Amino acid sequence: MAGIKDAARTNPWKTATLAGMASYLDAAALVTSGIAIGGYYAGPLQLGAGAIGSLLGLQTLAFACGALAGGRLGDRFGRKTVFTLSLALYAAGVLLLLVAMGPAALYAGVVATGLAIGADLPVSLALVNEEAPPGRKGTMVVFSGMLWLAGIVAVLLLSSFMGVGGMPGGRILFAHLLVVAVVVLLMRLTLGESAEWTAARRAADARRATRSQAIEFSRVRDLFRAPARHALLATGLYYATWNLGANTLGQFGTFLWTALAKGEVAQFSQLTLVGLPVGFVAGLLFMRVVDKPSRHAWFAVGSGLIVLAWALPALLGPGKVALVAVMLLSGLGNSFAGEAVYKVWSQELFPTLLRATAQGVTMAFTRAVAGLAALGTPRSPWGTPA
Repeated sequence: MAGIKDAARTNPWKTATLAGMASYLDAAALVTSGIAIGGYYAGPLQLGAGAIGSLLGLQTLAFACGALAGGRLGDRFGRKTVFTLSLALYAAGVLLLLVAMGPAALYAGVVATGLAIGADLPVSLALVNEEAPPGRKGTMVVFSGMLWLAGIVAVLLLSSFMGVGGMPGGRILFAHLLVVAVVVLLMRLTLGESAEWTAARRAADARRATRSQAIEFSRVRDLFRAPARHALLATGLYYATWNLGANTLGQFGTFLWTALAKGEVAQFSQLTLVGLPVGFVAGLLFMRVVDKPSRHAWFAVGSGLIVLAWALPALLGPGKVALVAVMLLSGLGNSFAGEAVYKVWSQELFPTLLRATAQGVTMAFTRAVAGLAALGTPRSPWGTPA
């Protein structure tokens, strides 16, 4: 086993893939819950708009709690311990959603999956950054964003072409999450602990043992010292602002399409797939420039596209044309801005023993904002079926 772990350390792409699968499972859970609970399960289980909003909002709020706790635990006790236990919890939560016969199991399932992926994501991203070679750290962190996109593609392909509706359709989607989670969990057992975290942890413990007065930047209170404080505010506010739109489209896109645009679930999934190849190619391009100064220009272009995307339904109303435009333009813009650049900033701006903690705080804040918004989205003027 020691030989396998050493081999994993010399193959940063293996680490980036297995740790980065947290992004795949995050996106896949978000979209699957939206399609299955908001679409396939809604009729058979008699879920009204209020119940759908509560379930999806609760999942997002659980993510916030998981990120807050998991990030800190990952900095304190190590990356591997946290992302192993969190993925086991994720699998258990998905299993509950898979076999659910009523709202009780759904509520338990969304809480478990939310907590699990929230704890997993900041720790896994920190591991990707710490095991990447110099000059390639941004590239490998952005690669996790490509896996995030892959999770969306996989779910949409399933829902578009499996030809099964109702409860069986929802169960197939959740079965996909369960299989992927178990496979990734088993493969992650071959990964070793972050060498950078291990060295930083030992140095901090040694300073503490000698009662050094130097600032360690390993305690939670150190997040609120300059310069970490400024980085925390900047990344948290930016991520929360961007994620409001992304979370609404991910969780309620199916609901908006069927309730307001009078479309069908399969049709929405197929239309969403149209823009994903463009986003994938754009993401590959961003991977080539993210470790260079030119990434700032790409970030500005991406931000402009995202703003334009959400301006259209605000001005024209949530019709079919406007919703398709949101999917295409925001998908392209997200490749250069949004979550992709947030993840890179979060690795670069924080010291090792506060890296996962800081991401946990900003992710928790972001998902809390999104979760509270999701609780009211189905009851808003747009979310009230005509």
